[in-house]
Amino acid sequence: MRNFYFFSILVSIFFLVSCNENELIYNPIQVDESFVAEPIPGLFQKNALIEDYTGTWCGNCTRVSYAIEKVQEESDRVVTIAIHNGNDPYHFVGIEPLKNLISHNNDLELPQSRLNRTITWTFPEVDNIQQALNLTSNNCGLGLALNSTVANGNLNITVKVKLAQNYENIKLVVYVLENKLYYRQFNYTSYFNEINPILNFEHNHVLRNSLTQLLGDAMTNTTFNQTLTTEFSLPIPTNISNADNISFAAFVVDENNTVINAREAYANENQNFQENR
Repeated sequence: MRNFYFFSILVSIFFLVSCNENELIYNPIQVDESFVAEPIPGLFQKNALIEDYTGTWCGNCTRVSYAIEKVQEESDRVVTIAIHNGNDPYHFVGIEPLKNLISHNNDLELPQSRLNRTITWTFPEVDNIQQALNLTSNNCGLGLALNSTVANGNLNITVKVKLAQNYENIKLVVYVLENKLYYRQFNYTSYFNEINPILNFEHNHVLRNSLTQLLGDAMTNTTFNQTLTTEFSLPIPTNISNADNISFAAFVVDENNTVINAREAYANENQNFQENR
C-alpha cells in the first residue's frame, strides 16, 4: 500500500513538472477552475461569456439586460455579446449558425441567453447571477490578450493566445461589437421602472461583425508554452454607426463549442495577458 501511494505521488509530479523545473505543465484534470480557487502561478484569469439573444421589439428581453447589469456590478470577469434578431435595426444578418446552436431548424424564441456559449442561463436570470459568476475563476490553462487600432476608416487587431497546457481541437472566435447604440426598447417586465417602451435605451456589446468564422477558426500548434498570434486588418464594417464605440470580444472554444476563456477589449487598447504571478 505504501509503495502504491509513493507511485501515485510520482505520477502526479510527472504531470505537473516539465523537464525544465521553471516550466510547469498543468494536467487539465488537476487545474482547479472553480470560482473559489486560489490563483496558481503560470495560469490565467478565467473570464465567462454571456451571449444575449435579444431584440429591440422583444419586451421580455429586458429581463436578461437587467440581469447582465447585475452581473457586471459584481464582476469585471464577464464578457457580454448582444446578438440582435428579427425586425430590429441591429439584426445580425449571419445569425443562422448561432441560432442552430440553440434551436436547429426552428425559429429562435426570445429572450434566450447562454453562458460560455452552451450553458442555458437558468430562468429567471436575475435570480441566478451566481450561475454566471461561478464560471469565472483565478485559473485557466490559456489566456488571451488583444491589441487594436481603429483609425482612418480601418481597424487592425492582434489576438494573442498563450497556452499553459496542451489543448486539442480548439477554435478562436473574434467579434467586432458596438456600444452606445440608442433606440427604443419594448419592456414588458417590472425592470427599468416598468417603462414601456423605453425611449433611447442604451444597447451595448452589439454584435456587428465576425472576423473569424462565426463558430470559430481552428487553431494549430496548441501545445504548452506556445503563444499563438492572429492578426486582422480590414475597413471598418459599414454597419458600424460610430467607430469611437467599437469594442472586440475574443474567445477560445473547445470541440463542443464551450468557451474555455474569453476577453473583451475597447478600440485602441493594448492588453497584457491576465497571467497569475
